[in-house]
Amino acid sequence: MWTSTFLCTLAGMALIALLTQKTAALSNTEATIAATDTTLPPLPVGVNPDAKIIEENPDVDAYMSAFVASNHTKPAIGDSWFDRALAKLTEHDWYQNLATPATRILIIQSGERHEEIAKNFSRILRWTAEEKGIFTERLMDEVPAIKDGKLYPGRYIVVSDAGPEEVAVAVADRFNAEVRTRYTDKVAKTLPLKDALIIASLIEREAYDFDDMRYISGVIWNRLFIDMKLQIDATLQYARGEQSAAAGGRYWPVPRAQDKFIKSPYNTYQNKGLPPTPIANPSIDAIIAALNPRETDCLFYYHTDDGTFYCNATYEAHVAGIKVHLK
Repeated sequence: MWTSTFLCTLAGMALIALLTQKTAALSNTEATIAATDTTLPPLPVGVNPDAKIIEENPDVDAYMSAFVASNHTKPAIGDSWFDRALAKLTEHDWYQNLATPATRILIIQSGERHEEIAKNFSRILRWTAEEKGIFTERLMDEVPAIKDGKLYPGRYIVVSDAGPEEVAVAVADRFNAEVRTRYTDKVAKTLPLKDALIIASLIEREAYDFDDMRYISGVIWNRLFIDMKLQIDATLQYARGEQSAAAGGRYWPVPRAQDKFIKSPYNTYQNKGLPPTPIANPSIDAIIAALNPRETDCLFYYHTDDGTFYCNATYEAHVAGIKVHLK
């Protein structure tokens, strides 16, 4: 009797939590959409690629506080299994039908590839393979014509039978409202939007928070300034991802030593400069970090198991630090 009562109570609490979480998802989505109705000031810039110098903009933190609703969704170190499980619930019909069966919540996590996003949307909305392809191709109509980089992370509410064109327009509109409207001609003259999205995508895959992002951005820019290979592991994951997923693995496989020799234009261990296109879809946080690196002499960085960030100016110091912190 006691066990049955306990299980019923637990189930009831879980149902309330699920309903609360879905209600919050709906509220947060509506709040984000409402926020895009106002004109936002241009993005701050703190780098001069032509002069090869970083000039930190003192207004970055104030801009973030006043005009940015962070959509960086990479799980933080220490997140509970329950928090991570809730993020996956929207993929299931029974959850989508709990409160509003006429609508569906679509979620783009920052750092996802377009294939992951299209797969999730297709599963939730029950698209055919052809419809999934239409969604991806429709997004290519927007300039710049890239498959990754422009799928703005966040929550989207659509009707339960929404088609690929309708959803693609909603995603494009959100990107235009949150990014393109404040990526003015003056900002683009300093750094073309496509290049900013490429750098932001690298940062998104490598960083845990905004402070991390700005330091990693500083390292990336320092390497670009001296024509040094970026050597970013996330590009190896991207190069392997499609083949890995086709074989039943992950789109972001764990990097292996031999991956550094993959023949791919995205392999930044073999090729200098930026990859040809973004490797993921970055948050607004990462885009701002790409434009606003920290002034640092670091050329190398790593994270410890608990997420602590370290960077060094020399390879010798980098190796020494790894031996101390990553035993």
